[in-house]
Amino acid sequence: MAATTATATATNICPLSSNQKPTQKIPLSIFPKTHQNPTLLAQKIPTLTCKTNRSHHSSICSKNSLSEFFSSDQEYPDEVSVDFDDDDKPREECGVVGIYGDPEASRLCYLALHALQHRGQEGAGIVAVKKNVLQSVTGVGLVSEVFNESKLDQLPGDIAIGHVRYSTAGSSMLKNVQPFVAGYRFGSVGVAHNGNLVNYKALRAKLEDDGSIFNTSSDTEVVLHLIAISKVRPFFLRIVEACEKLEGAYSMVFATEDKLVAVRDPYGFRPLVMGKRSNGAVVFASETCALDLIEATYERQVYPGEVLVVDKDGVQSLCLMPNREPKQCIFEHIYFALPNSVVFGKSVYESRHVFGEILATEAPVECDVVIAVPDSGVVAALGYAAKAGVPFQQGLIRSHYVGRTFIEPSQKIRDFGVKLKLSPVRGVLEGKRVVVVDDSIVRGTTSSKIVRLLKEAGAKEVHMRIASPPIIGSCYYGVDTPSSEELISNRMSTEKIRDFIGCDSLAFLPLDSLQNLLGNDSPNFCYACFSGNYPVKPREIKVKSIGDFVDDGLSGSFESIEGGWVQGLQTQKLQDETV
Repeated sequence: MAATTATATATNICPLSSNQKPTQKIPLSIFPKTHQNPTLLAQKIPTLTCKTNRSHHSSICSKNSLSEFFSSDQEYPDEVSVDFDDDDKPREECGVVGIYGDPEASRLCYLALHALQHRGQEGAGIVAVKKNVLQSVTGVGLVSEVFNESKLDQLPGDIAIGHVRYSTAGSSMLKNVQPFVAGYRFGSVGVAHNGNLVNYKALRAKLEDDGSIFNTSSDTEVVLHLIAISKVRPFFLRIVEACEKLEGAYSMVFATEDKLVAVRDPYGFRPLVMGKRSNGAVVFASETCALDLIEATYERQVYPGEVLVVDKDGVQSLCLMPNREPKQCIFEHIYFALPNSVVFGKSVYESRHVFGEILATEAPVECDVVIAVPDSGVVAALGYAAKAGVPFQQGLIRSHYVGRTFIEPSQKIRDFGVKLKLSPVRGVLEGKRVVVVDDSIVRGTTSSKIVRLLKEAGAKEVHMRIASPPIIGSCYYGVDTPSSEELISNRMSTEKIRDFIGCDSLAFLPLDSLQNLLGNDSPNFCYACFSGNYPVKPREIKVKSIGDFVDDGLSGSFESIEGGWVQGLQTQKLQDETV
């Protein structure tokens, strides 16, 4: 397939909400009606045709075996292996990238994934399209560990999609690393997904009853099965029909033999942006920081409920389903996204700086120095210091060279995991009244260790300021959070939490102040983890820690996976009906 570039034209039938403005570089014409029926939709867009060849098959190369990344069963009888992935933070599950129309698509995808590494560190993959064949390389580890020159040479073509993934264990991970590639009767398709489907178990059970065979434990595979069984044409309408059955959060990119497709769920839970390179190549990514690295100009968000199809005819836009009020994840601005990104049309840096200013205004305290828990608390700490008129200093230094596990000496070291990651600066702390700003508290275990670390370094007082409201609910929309029972703010008052972590004072960013800051945009954000009010009600169980509990090719049903499920919010009657 010859390299092509997308023209700066678009067909659009997706109504925009009042706060969504079409980019000038891709003029959009707004049709007055949203078509829910894919058949009717196809009749309205005769220019969008899907040319597939039934004889084409995808070539899938999974290059990294688990043995390359995990040691043998060697035992260390006198030592303890410490898992210090104990930041006690919610975990973003993944980041996605899609590129159309650049002869070096896979290499640009590789760089973009590197920029999104903070969204997932446990696995990475790229699918590239060359001469109507989809080639795939996936592996366990960081982007720089999975890919090298020779592996990128295996991914020629001008279309590519990529994915970085977070999980909690390695043994079950490799087969779940995306993008997934599947062949079906009209060709091949690759998909990379950021989010979580709240009706995954019900969809999978029905598909399995109808004869579908699953190879992974990922909810993304359900999407491929729904596309394969769809009867509508052309291909992108299969995506529309499949997505109409999905509930929950999904920002996805698809690659076919000749098209790149991006889709975002009607609530817009997870971010997805579109950009363009100087040669006309179109780029999709979870954050704008990925666009910056590969010199792509930010165009706009993919709107909630929108499907964008990129091919040789340009960029086509259609609406997945009628517009709902967006419910974008506020935690993208609190913790997940990089400060240099623009997410949901807002600067992440500016948001966090203002969060710190609000804390200084609403929870002031006499102090000598303001420090941050690096790296996610730094910008909010700068805002707090600026508003309070107190100097900001680096009182904690973070080590960026620590892996996931380390061998602790036989003589136990208290708070070993935290000390490996964070080192206090005694010259900044000794004899000082210290305000320490962090982005969130989840279980409270790490916060208590940090407070103890600061006091052992000589801090006279330690005052914790948290740049988010208390987290009281688990997330069901693509964030790995503990169950509500494990969340300290769901079990304790602020004063009891203060006593538990051992600080002299503790204050959270008030939820109403956060909502007031967002102004007219406030209804467009999801606050479920702070309020317990879920825009899409979880109707079934979800995996608490995907890598810890899913099967790794062993026989057995979902019910045989013990301990790995967090119960969704539903009545006992509904529970009984789904059994």
